[in-house]
Amino acid sequence: MNTLNIMEMLWTAGPMVKFVMFMLISFSLISWTIVFMKAKLFRQAAKESELFLDSFWKSKNLADANKQAQDLTVSPLAEIFRKGYLELQKLGRTRASKDGGAENLETRIAGMDNLQRAMGKAVDMEMKRLGNYLSFLATTGSATPFIGLFGTVWGIMSSFHQIGVQGSASLAVVAPGISEALVATAAGLAVAIPAVLFYNHFSNRLSELESEMQGFSADFLNLVERDLLARQP
Repeated sequence: MNTLNIMEMLWTAGPMVKFVMFMLISFSLISWTIVFMKAKLFRQAAKESELFLDSFWKSKNLADANKQAQDLTVSPLAEIFRKGYLELQKLGRTRASKDGGAENLETRIAGMDNLQRAMGKAVDMEMKRLGNYLSFLATTGSATPFIGLFGTVWGIMSSFHQIGVQGSASLAVVAPGISEALVATAAGLAVAIPAVLFYNHFSNRLSELESEMQGFSADFLNLVERDLLARQP
């Protein structure tokens, strides 16, 4: 009884089918590398964000929270806080250099606007960092089935060409070439399906992290605004 030997079929396949399989293998290796990198990144980001939130709400002041945030380099929440805290320090130095540090309603409103823009920019930068290379998974999921189909079509064309050359349309002549060609389609699907599944998974995780970042930014702005109101004469 003959058994299906994929490697032997690929070894005896034509140059174009081999090239298609090389492309599919390259897509697969890069995709799985991205999957493992992103899985590690999201897991570490979630862990560090949980640690940061716990230390943030337990801190006596923003300076203590900033010290805790310095060690959490992967957490997007810690990075947003660092950018916000840095902007607060800049605003403090600016106010101190003008009118002896006196504040009025206009300067407070301007300071809050600057802080909000700085934190919004930090959120955008963290979204870009966390979502980096995810587009390759989307490209792999959409392109590799067609690359595999191209290899199949090319292999079938070669099989029919052999029929014309040998002048025989027997199953023994046609079947090997067609079976080799169909391997390309199967390989394309095998590469595309995991890429699509993990792309959707990481996209959902990215949306959840974005909601957490937006929520933390709002909480941080509220804390600063309440502090400004408390110091208002």
